[in-house]
Amino acid sequence: MQWTTLGTIGMLAMGMAGACQPTPGVAAPTAEPEASPAEPEASPAEPPQPAPTASGYLEVNGIRLWHEIYGEGPPAIVLPGGLMTIAEMMPLIAPLAKERKVIGVELQGHGHSPDTDRPLALETFGADVAAIIDALQLGPTDVIGYSLGGGTALSAAMQHPDKVRRLVVISNPCARKGWYPEVQQGMTSVNAGLAESMKDTPTAQLAQGCPEPGRFPQFLDRLGQMMGQDYDHCAEVAKLPMPILLAYTDHDSISQRHIADFFALLGGGISEPGWVDTRFTKARLAVIPGYSHYNLMTSTELPGIIERFLATESMTSPGAGAAPASKAAPGSD
Repeated sequence: MQWTTLGTIGMLAMGMAGACQPTPGVAAPTAEPEASPAEPEASPAEPPQPAPTASGYLEVNGIRLWHEIYGEGPPAIVLPGGLMTIAEMMPLIAPLAKERKVIGVELQGHGHSPDTDRPLALETFGADVAAIIDALQLGPTDVIGYSLGGGTALSAAMQHPDKVRRLVVISNPCARKGWYPEVQQGMTSVNAGLAESMKDTPTAQLAQGCPEPGRFPQFLDRLGQMMGQDYDHCAEVAKLPMPILLAYTDHDSISQRHIADFFALLGGGISEPGWVDTRFTKARLAVIPGYSHYNLMTSTELPGIIERFLATESMTSPGAGAAPASKAAPGSD
């Protein structure tokens, strides 16, 4: 299997890309340095990443899930995508942690969290998030998820709307048909035969430290079976009471038609907001240009968009910089 073929596996693609980046707690291969006639020009130093204020395993619903806490303030849970780890979500976690208590969680079988014989399902993943909110005594919490983590966040909100203050779904549909057909095919193709090709991903390397280090191929079989199952949560989504931000790219792995339909289910984009006494719905839509599903976590725009959504007090009135046309138009003073 070629690496480029693996890249078509929609929700797993960022996990592939992250395999080339160092992950805390995973030693990178080393080799004897070769003599060089000249030292290469130093690349700009990356900004230092914050250290977690707490980390460890939480016993929830009969399994152990790894979590890390960053910052102080209102609580927000961040859920990585398929085969991703907390470390790969730091471009989002670090900025949000300046104003918030951000809890990164690795799903069952991902990163430090060991897989078990418990069936893999978005419903159980969502129930795990609700159990973590209870275990950490967070109260109503903002829940942010990317790709598979976005599906998990949506599941948590549908099952336990009282526990989710605001919901952020990043690059994930509300129905499987929202993914382009080739992405759906790629997801279904995930199986144990990919284990060798994926051995350098952070999740595969961290699995070596789990109680059953040889379980990774079996986990891939189970994950592929889960992602091959059809689902459609559109009816449930339309009933969600909390403010919701949908965030995508202009070249996402989810069709723009589905994105518009998803937003419409939440009441967005279906009527003129009014020239006088402008009124918004509780839903927000962000489409960030110049990215794909696979590199959205590198977007410098995304953290600010999410922070503004979480901090906005009134969701139904225009915020600063969004004055209604009747007030902004010439001669309206």
